[in-house]
Amino acid sequence: MGRIVLGLGTSHSPLLTFNVDTWIEKAVDDTRRKLNLSDGRVLTYEALRAEFGERHGDACRRDALEEQRLRCQRELDTLADALEAAQPDLVVVVGDDQGELFSLTNMPAVAVFYGDEVITHPWGEVDEAMPDWKRTAAVGYGMDRVHTYRGAREAAMQVIEGLIEAGVDIGASSEVTEPRRAGFGHAYGFIAERLFRGRDYPMLPVLLNTYFRPNVPTSARCYDIGACLRPLLEALPQARIAVVASGGLSHFVTDETLDRGVLEAIRAGNRAHLRSIPSCALRSGSSEILNWILAAGALEKLAADWFDYVPVHRTPAGSGIGMGFMIWRPQ
Repeated sequence: MGRIVLGLGTSHSPLLTFNVDTWIEKAVDDTRRKLNLSDGRVLTYEALRAEFGERHGDACRRDALEEQRLRCQRELDTLADALEAAQPDLVVVVGDDQGELFSLTNMPAVAVFYGDEVITHPWGEVDEAMPDWKRTAAVGYGMDRVHTYRGAREAAMQVIEGLIEAGVDIGASSEVTEPRRAGFGHAYGFIAERLFRGRDYPMLPVLLNTYFRPNVPTSARCYDIGACLRPLLEALPQARIAVVASGGLSHFVTDETLDRGVLEAIRAGNRAHLRSIPSCALRSGSSEILNWILAAGALEKLAADWFDYVPVHRTPAGSGIGMGFMIWRPQ
C-alpha cells in the first residue's frame, strides 16, 4: 500500500529563474498589461495607481527585490531538501496547463496523464524571436529544448479508473506525439528542473484548467477531487508518495489578504475556507491557487508544518506576485 510521505507547494513564476535586473525589467510589463483584482475587476496600471496610490515604492527598490529573490531561492532549496530526504517512489504534480499540452480545441477541466514519458514543449526551438527573458525562463522550466521525464503509467491508470469509480469525470492523456507543437509546460518542468536535482523520480501529472473559461473548476470542486485522490494514492503499490502543488499565488496584483488566507487555511485544515474562495478571486495567474487547493484536499491527513510567503510588489502601485512555499508532513 502507498503512503503519502510528503507534500510540497511552490510558486513557479518566471521570476524564480531570473536575476534581480530582470525582475526590474519585467515590472515595466505590468504598466502595459490589464491587471486582475481579487474582486473580479480588471484595471489598467494607471487605474490601479489612481485607486491605490504608490504605497509600495520602498518594496520595489532594487535592494528590496534582491533580498526577496534570494529568500525565494532559499525556500526552493528547502523544498528540494525535503524532497531529497523523503526519497519518494512517485511524485504527483498538480499543475495547470496554459496552452502547452492542451488547447482551446480540447481543454479538459481536469486531466491525468498516464504516459510512460512526460515530454516538454520546447519554447526555445519553436520561437526564434523569443525575448531574452523568456529564453531564461525556458531553461528553468525545462522548455528550452525537449526534456523527457519518467512517467508513471500504471499508477496513473489506477488513479484515473479510481476517480471515475468515485464519480469524478476525469480527462486522460497518454502521449506527447509532437512536442514542438504541444507538450508539457512550465508547471511540470519547473518542478523537475528545480526540485528533483537530477533524480529520476516517476512523475504523475494532474492537469487543471485554471485559466480558460468556461470550464474552470470551482475551489470546492478542486478540494473535493483532491480528497477523492488521496485514498487512490494510498492504494498504489508505490510505498512512498509525494504530492506537489505547482503555481500561484496571487498575480498580477499581489493580494496579501487572499494569499495569507489560503496559506493559513491550509495550515489550520480549514476546508470550509478553501472550498469557498469565489471564482472571481481566481482569475488569470491567481487561478493557480486552485492547484494548491486540490493538493490540500489530497494532503488533508498531513500537517502543513512549514510555509513561507513572499509578497513581491514590483511596482509602486502593487503589481507583482505572491510567492508561496509550503511543506506538509505526516502528523
